[in-house]
Amino acid sequence: MSEREIYEATPRSTVNRLKQRAVYDHETVHAIIDSAPVLHVSFNPTWYDDDPFPTILPMLGCTGSYTPADASETSPPAVYLHGHSASRLMKLPSNPLDDSLPGVPVCVAATHIDGLVLALTPFNHSCNYRSAIVHGWAVPVTDYDEKMYALTLITDSMVPSRWSHTRIPPTEVEMKSTGVIRVNIVSASAKIRAHTAGDDAKDLADTEMRRRVWAGVVPMNVVYGEPVPTAGNLVEEVPRYIEEWRERENDGNVKYSREVASRNAPKK
Repeated sequence: MSEREIYEATPRSTVNRLKQRAVYDHETVHAIIDSAPVLHVSFNPTWYDDDPFPTILPMLGCTGSYTPADASETSPPAVYLHGHSASRLMKLPSNPLDDSLPGVPVCVAATHIDGLVLALTPFNHSCNYRSAIVHGWAVPVTDYDEKMYALTLITDSMVPSRWSHTRIPPTEVEMKSTGVIRVNIVSASAKIRAHTAGDDAKDLADTEMRRRVWAGVVPMNVVYGEPVPTAGNLVEEVPRYIEEWRERENDGNVKYSREVASRNAPKK
């Protein structure tokens, strides 16, 4: 897969409002999903029961491309999600109401807030953000090797190398109680705002008002705090791979949120 492979802008995925903020390349979309602390997954529960309301669940997951050893071509990227095997979403793809479809239709959303944008007028207030939306078909992962691949990937997306620094391999009970879903991506897009306040020319010309009203950006970013050991922990010091990851993430998050806060706003 090339670095700049693009998701097709379909009527479903095309960004209509503020189109200049739209991004469709794989690298950007996947990076937003993989770095989001939480993914929100929505689906229609009428596929499972008679509840007329849509459902949205906060979940952990990430993108990945699992290719079996005997495959001749690389598998396309997908979103992997995990949860308890008895949960409604995990059971849903195994009991579809329409067998003619390639899975259960779901939507996966990821969002980062990078700053509060405080303009001269409330109507120009905004946020710096990165968001990604994926639509796709959810199918259960039943192959053992792919399931292990997905669980390792999701674990390491939280803290790199965490899987190999835990008690592994998982037990048979753990594997049975944990379900994995692969969302085969049909369409995807991202939307990003990354600059300072964009004020109207007439407001910028009002010097008296500008002396009274503060305008700017309050950066926001995820900060990982000092690790707190459990009561049963016997390791005296926090492992270096955790500390290095925490420092790297905190530095990067702060740097990005402050950098975009000072970028010039695009001309309207």
